[in-house]
Amino acid sequence: MRLGIRHRNRLGIAATIAAACLASVLPAASAPAAPRPATARPLPDTAAHLDRVIQETAAQAGVPGVIVGIWRPGHARYVRAFGLADKADCTPMKPDLFMRIGSETKTFTVTALLQLVDQGVVGLDDPIARYVAGVPNGRDITLRELAGMRSGLFAYSKDKGFQHLLQTQPHRQWTPRELLAIAFRHKNQFTPGTRFDYSNTNTVLLGLVVEKMTHRTLRDDFRDMITRPSGLDHTFLPVAAEFPRPHAHGYTDETPTGAEADATDFNPSWGWAAGAMISDLEDLRHWAVDVATGRLLKPQTQAERLNALPTGAPGDAYGLGIDINHGWVGHAGSLPGYQSLTVHLPAEQATLVILLNTDIPSNGENPSTLLGRAITQVISPNNVYGDASDQS
Repeated sequence: MRLGIRHRNRLGIAATIAAACLASVLPAASAPAAPRPATARPLPDTAAHLDRVIQETAAQAGVPGVIVGIWRPGHARYVRAFGLADKADCTPMKPDLFMRIGSETKTFTVTALLQLVDQGVVGLDDPIARYVAGVPNGRDITLRELAGMRSGLFAYSKDKGFQHLLQTQPHRQWTPRELLAIAFRHKNQFTPGTRFDYSNTNTVLLGLVVEKMTHRTLRDDFRDMITRPSGLDHTFLPVAAEFPRPHAHGYTDETPTGAEADATDFNPSWGWAAGAMISDLEDLRHWAVDVATGRLLKPQTQAERLNALPTGAPGDAYGLGIDINHGWVGHAGSLPGYQSLTVHLPAEQATLVILLNTDIPSNGENPSTLLGRAITQVISPNNVYGDASDQS
């Protein structure tokens, strides 16, 4: 199994480095919990128990490092960092590092679009052909269907040729039009509105709609319409591979041979409006609440956003650029080297943010999903996060 060999070439497995790295896997904010007796009953909802659950789950999934934040009424804030931010020099993970957040970008793109809806600039039931030329069946695909992943357009990120280029040219700069050209070479998958199919193509198109109607770049739109009004000072859409320090190194097996590589400086432009953003724990804490409650939108527009339809995964539904999974409202993110989960549980006023520095699956599941499930089994046993749509 690759978990047994994946560090071998990069680190040499020198005993001294291994020993140093071992010391850094302890919690950044607390001492490790005492070993659990073999016959003990499950521990209550305590920080020590959460420490143990997160560390055990991360270790089993092969996660180098993870940042977790939990905020709930009646509970002390829980902020921890476990493991390594950089395996090469054993730098420990810390809670304040910048991280790539992948498809959580979709919540920003669709929020910007919905603000334009509130302003009367666009309508959710407008056809995409009104704003972007050349979209297959564009006269019959609405902005609502794009935001809700029900357009039927092929996902460019599923194209085999694109996947090969992404693995062999990870530093390449992509334009939105190049990405759409790949998607449009394929036939549409189904009649618009009849099925759910998660596609980055949809959100790239919505990014172009926002830019067309504001006459600005999407990066500037995010700043002026969302991050600045919300006080999100560490959240932005990069132009290319820029990555502010301090940040965690990310590790992926999305390589030509499947061998693990450091993906820290891979260019995320291939995700653009669908998956290129950067943020940190504290910003995402606030963004989780803003998205779930519709702070930046009119109430009726937020209601439309939350009118989620089933994705096919148990307990999972998708609204307009937003996922609702067993009551948790938000989005997951994944791109080479990084995964994240930012969700809010309105029924309990609880917020959970998970940031980690690998996208390598564990037994076919995303490590962010495994951690989300393990944590919510402790903090919200009636609302356990499960298998979401493929938010990558």
